[in-house]
Amino acid sequence: MSVWLKRGLHALNAAIALAAVVLVVSAVTAGSAQGTATAEAAAGNGAALLGAAIAVAGSAIGAGIAVAYTGAAALAAMSERPELFGRAIVIVGLAEGIAIYGLVIGIILIGRA
Repeated sequence: MSVWLKRGLHALNAAIALAAVVLVVSAVTAGSAQGTATAEAAAGNGAALLGAAIAVAGSAIGAGIAVAYTGAAALAAMSERPELFGRAIVIVGLAEGIAIYGLVIGIILIGRA
């Protein structure tokens, strides 16, 4: 495996870790939003929406960073060895998937608000 492709994988792992931390923080924020009174429910809705915003924003930032590094590494690896095209595209696609995970979590949290 090319050195550039390995660097891209390291960037992808870092972005996945960042997205996981953001998703946990947003779940904790939304989880603290459960109350029985009307005022607590209104505050809970705001916390769930804040958690959804954090999940979507954090995962989008993490995915952007991952795509930047993995895309550059994929192009560098393909310039040296064109047969790595399939592997490189899969790795860049995995990096893009991080944003989709955050969007799904955001939709789930908005549905609970």
